[in-house]
Amino acid sequence: MKAKHILISGPLLLLLFAGCKQKDNKPAALPPTPVYVASAKVADAVYYDEYQGTVVALNSVELRSEVSGFITGIFFKEGDVVSKGKELYEIDRRKYQAAYQQAVANQESAEANLLKAQKDIDRYNMLLQNDAVARQTVDQAQAAYATAKSQVDVAKAGVVSAKTDLSYSLITAPFTGRIGISQVKLGAQVSPGTTLLNTISSEEPIGVDVVIDEQQISRFYDLQKSNTDSTFKLQLADGTQYTKPGKVLAIDRGVASGTGTIKVRMQFANNGDVLKDGMSCVLKVLNSESGERIQIPYKAITEQMGEFFVFVAQDTIAHQHKVKLGPRIGSNVVVLSGIEDGDKVITDGFQRLRDGGKITLGTGLPPNPGKVGKGDRPAEGEVKKQVSKPGGQAQ
Repeated sequence: MKAKHILISGPLLLLLFAGCKQKDNKPAALPPTPVYVASAKVADAVYYDEYQGTVVALNSVELRSEVSGFITGIFFKEGDVVSKGKELYEIDRRKYQAAYQQAVANQESAEANLLKAQKDIDRYNMLLQNDAVARQTVDQAQAAYATAKSQVDVAKAGVVSAKTDLSYSLITAPFTGRIGISQVKLGAQVSPGTTLLNTISSEEPIGVDVVIDEQQISRFYDLQKSNTDSTFKLQLADGTQYTKPGKVLAIDRGVASGTGTIKVRMQFANNGDVLKDGMSCVLKVLNSESGERIQIPYKAITEQMGEFFVFVAQDTIAHQHKVKLGPRIGSNVVVLSGIEDGDKVITDGFQRLRDGGKITLGTGLPPNPGKVGKGDRPAEGEVKKQVSKPGGQAQ
């Protein structure tokens, strides 16, 4: 009986020993993750919506000849500012000068004939009173006077026409502006209305055309009525900021049916000749929601499936919060919702954290300061240029 008891107890002891060994192999709990935090704080944030723009001259004219002939004179330096009325091109004037002189002579001859006809009719009327001339002769004199008078009118019209052609042979600046590179050279033959000589455009003030979505029309009408020097700003193609203030000059008459957009023309001072016709630029429009907003370091943001999150430290636990972002402001970003003023957001060390994970605050400077959690990605709500919904860009 004793031997049987020992045989049964042996397997049981083996099972008990194996179970204890498995309990000893359980993984140990992970230590708290060291992190660095920064306080969310309310600070001034200025929002600017951005629109792609093109600089346009408010007045621009193509210079073309109204008469035919050869270019005999060019009286300007290409690219210079020319004053209104300045002589620019001369087309061979000799035949137009001769035609004008001939027209003047024709007018003088017609006026002489009219004077003779006037004297004849006066003389015949006096003789008619004394029955010294036939009535038919008087009628003929009156007809000759009427004919001479009409010939004078024809001659005067000829003088005006010849004078106009003569004036067209000397092309002058229609307004003060900058003239471009000449399209013709001395000796070139030009044809009326077809040959482009040059282009002249005004520069002060100058315009900027932008295209906006139709939902923003009322906003720009309000801005046309009231704005300040800080309402509109320009960013040039090289990234520099244009310092002169602007205003809404005109809003186009209708919305484009295919795109649902409308053109708005701005006006800016340009006395420094910085803006050139045809330049590309970015128009920045102050957003009405600018003001005091919660801001945190941008590197605290993580992105998952197109949504943005931050970890907030509460004692020794990290809680993940979904946030809605505004524009970037330097190294910070505006948080529109998801956290409160004073929350401790984790800026470094969150890469391996999960919601509810244990943390411990690091000491000293954080490793790799300035490193963003997931690349230099755009913040939610940052500007979408052109006609998409503007989210804003802070300055």
